[in-house]
Amino acid sequence: MADPPEGDDEKVFEGSTVPERFRGTSTDVHDMAVLGKTQVLRRNFSFNAIFGFSSTVMVAWEILPVISVFALTDGGTAILFWALVAGCIGMTFVYASLAEMASMCPTAGGQYHWVSEFAPPSIQKELSYTVGWLCAMGWQVYLAGICFMVGSVLQGLIVLNDDSYVWHSWHGTLLTIAVIVFSIAFNTILADRLPYIEIVAVAIHFLGLFGIIIPLWVTADRGNAHDVLLTFTNTGGWQSTGLACMIGVVTPVGLLIGYDCSVHMSEETQDASRVLPKSIMWSTVLNGLMAFIMGTTFVFCLGNLDDVLATPTYEPFLAVFYNATNSLSGTNTMAAIIVIMLIFACISEVATASRQLWSFARDRGVPFSGWLSHVSPHMNIPIRAVTVSLIISTLLSLINIGSSVALNAINSLGVLSILASYYITIGCLVWRRLFGAPLPQRRWSLGKYGLGINIVALLFITPLLFFDTWPLYRDVTAENLNWSPVMFVGVLLIAAFYYVVKARHQYTGPVVLVKRNA
Repeated sequence: MADPPEGDDEKVFEGSTVPERFRGTSTDVHDMAVLGKTQVLRRNFSFNAIFGFSSTVMVAWEILPVISVFALTDGGTAILFWALVAGCIGMTFVYASLAEMASMCPTAGGQYHWVSEFAPPSIQKELSYTVGWLCAMGWQVYLAGICFMVGSVLQGLIVLNDDSYVWHSWHGTLLTIAVIVFSIAFNTILADRLPYIEIVAVAIHFLGLFGIIIPLWVTADRGNAHDVLLTFTNTGGWQSTGLACMIGVVTPVGLLIGYDCSVHMSEETQDASRVLPKSIMWSTVLNGLMAFIMGTTFVFCLGNLDDVLATPTYEPFLAVFYNATNSLSGTNTMAAIIVIMLIFACISEVATASRQLWSFARDRGVPFSGWLSHVSPHMNIPIRAVTVSLIISTLLSLINIGSSVALNAINSLGVLSILASYYITIGCLVWRRLFGAPLPQRRWSLGKYGLGINIVALLFITPLLFFDTWPLYRDVTAENLNWSPVMFVGVLLIAAFYYVVKARHQYTGPVVLVKRNA
């Protein structure tokens, strides 16, 4: 396929209501013409704004204390520390692979578009469709998970500050729904202010780390380095500590999964083919480093593991903060930093989840695609996709009423879905490098190291996909079972049914619209 003629660049804005100042650079216009898409969203994210967006969607160091309980159950402090080391290294290879593809094809579709271009022609349609559903599922449950996380922390703070409070799971669900509604309102009423908010959020993101680690290092009793870093535990009751550690390793690494979030904002980013790869890599490296600093601080200042896990707040990190400071006000202040950043993450994840869903609907991959792909001509946002994200997240929050480990199941499903999309996408890129046509031109390239980096990324992802489906405890009950593989298969069965009934007749894959040199 040839590059589009000059006239095709003008067609990018046919019927578009995007104001002139939000139409991006000439490269953005040309990229949209090559991809065969119309510019209907406002390009109001600069490098600083999209870097802030990436950092505040994946608030790695802030989430680490909240979900550390899962790694502490299987592996203990040692696995939390060493898994962060492995994750920071391994995920760099993964995101380098994705960053190169983002430079080739800067589209909100992300992984499913890349698969459509790079997969073997005989299976590219079906594979692309599957990856589209994986991404949609992953980001919708990530959104629900982060909102649920805020609700759980707020409920834990109530327990900490009010001895008379009686814990009920449905209270957490109501708090979660309140956070979801707030985040949705922010993405509609104040949508045009989102880039500026991201810049403020990223400042709090970087400065807030010191507001947590300094009080911990100053006030907490520090653990012995040998015990903290080299003593692996098996609270989950597995046959061996090694198996427990492999299950526990997924949680710390999972903190670093999701930096494709900025890719789904491609069509709202200025000079996207250059800015996106830089944003992905800087976000990965800096936030990985911050997560490592937070993780190191946390494991050394943890105190007695059994006491921390037995906290009545159901949030072990609150017990760590309180035991260190012996102060309710100090604990509340430190926890407030985390809550504020998690709320920023909720706001940003609404944008990511809705844009990915909107893009997939634009290519007619989901039910009611015509309705879902609508973009408000006055606000230039996919408000219907935002509304659907509200409904899905609210329904997922109801899981908490029946399961005390709902957060682990939701997080596991998000990790499983997004990781699977990475695996298939990078696998298709490897196939294209080895057997397909030359890769498209890109402004950010891995050069001669590309194939090696892609293969290392696949090798790193493989065990994570396997162990993410395991429960935390060997003695499984209906309540503590990791339901993520059940939900994963269930959604894919729905996708397969819809494909057979309708999607195979209307979903062609975005590659059919692409106009570039082979």
